[in-house]
Amino acid sequence: MDRGIAQDWLNRYVAAWMSYDPDDIASLFSEAVAYRYHPYDQPVFGREAVVASWLGEDASSGASTRDAPGTYEAEYSPIAVDGDTVVATGTSRYRERPDGPVVRTYANCFVMRFDGESRCREFTEYYVRRPE
Repeated sequence: MDRGIAQDWLNRYVAAWMSYDPDDIASLFSEAVAYRYHPYDQPVFGREAVVASWLGEDASSGASTRDAPGTYEAEYSPIAVDGDTVVATGTSRYRERPDGPVVRTYANCFVMRFDGESRCREFTEYYVRRPE
């Protein structure tokens, strides 16, 4: 894993979130991925379960609901790459309606481990809402 590959993965992560395309989501993760929406959650295990969770088809512990098109945006970048481990930070912003003002902004940190095919096998998200 290197910074360029990590940035490409993060860009594809954002694109998959924007599209909610099941194949785009699945392409990010290994078959046996352990995905945590919060560091204290039990992980969602397996690629199919993560896709279902992202699509709002599964009530996994801590899972967020599916966002309405045009009401969110994000950018993330790697800040540390060590072997198969990547730490990335970034910002996500939400609107109540596509043409509306930003109503919530979050600072995000992802801690991820990747397999030999640059698919994420462990994902944990940390975030905090920024004050208005």
